[in-house]
Amino acid sequence: MKHSKHSKLSKPEIGTYGRNEIAILGTTCEKINELVSIIISHLGKNLNIAYFDADHSHENAEITHTALQDKISHLQINTRNRNSVLQKTVLNGENLILLNGNHFQGKRQIICIDSKKENSLLKRKDQITDVIAVILINEATRPYDWLKNHLDSLSDGEIPLYDFSNTEAISKELRNSIVKPPLKALILKGGKSQRMGEDKSQLDYHGKPQEEYLKDIFSDLGIEAFISDSQNTNAENIIVDTFTGLGPYGGILSAFREDPNAAWLVIACDLPLIGEAEIKNLVNNRNIQKTATACHNPETDFPDPLFTIWEPRAYSTLLHYLSMGYSCPRKVLINEAIELLHLDNPVILRNCNTPEERLEIIEILSNKK
Repeated sequence: MKHSKHSKLSKPEIGTYGRNEIAILGTTCEKINELVSIIISHLGKNLNIAYFDADHSHENAEITHTALQDKISHLQINTRNRNSVLQKTVLNGENLILLNGNHFQGKRQIICIDSKKENSLLKRKDQITDVIAVILINEATRPYDWLKNHLDSLSDGEIPLYDFSNTEAISKELRNSIVKPPLKALILKGGKSQRMGEDKSQLDYHGKPQEEYLKDIFSDLGIEAFISDSQNTNAENIIVDTFTGLGPYGGILSAFREDPNAAWLVIACDLPLIGEAEIKNLVNNRNIQKTATACHNPETDFPDPLFTIWEPRAYSTLLHYLSMGYSCPRKVLINEAIELLHLDNPVILRNCNTPEERLEIIEILSNKK
């Protein structure tokens, strides 16, 4: 076996600048800027959109230091740091990243058919790898023959063709192009259960151990479920904590380490009032544009982090908070952009940590029957 100095880690499927990046190329920078402005006017109210372009002017003096300015409506950062990892960090919260393809290469592309810039586009032929749409500009009526030969899907009619004036349809195409990450479930077994005196994941509230009860629900919903466990085990669908000593925070991070491209529906075993209907409600109200989808808990007046869908972008966010000395998932939810659900019956968020609380939960469940 070949020796490796570093641990093999699963990498997020992101482009050069972030998730959902799309380069627009094949026309002038002025036309690209015009199109981007229109797209932002259509989508900017509901999506966080970043536009990455080159500055053609030479008016600004050379930056000699990092400057952070509070512009009241926004923050402006000027920095000499051109670190690519920093760029991904800054753009982590964006739902859509548009690039001026005349200067920057994107993982996916929108191709403009503008006869004045055909030669320029031909030079970038190798950058045309995953086209989501083709736009006709300046009286163009069809794509170039060489582009059809380069893209079989274009000849097959799989790639939509739009006129530049049809900006509403172009914007809708971009919105629909945002990839919805697959959803997996993470069942948190809990800690040492010192107050309960026995393993909370094995308590019977519904005719079977709570761990099995939740696994069966996710199986019925077609969601692959994993058990978060602090113990090293060879059992199937177990994610062993690799961020030790951090409680639920470490379990969530360990799940993202296992699959950073999935969204994780996290549920703790000490929430026995949550059933299939409540899980369906959370899934149906999932907002992939936010860092997480969580439920408001009126007892704490905060989001409940242990019945939450964490989107892939949450991985780097959680790591960043950890580097700042925070290991409370609720603190992350409080400070980040999330979809917050107000439940009709928030009592389902009541957790069970002691034998006395267990008896109360059993009585509530029996009354529901």
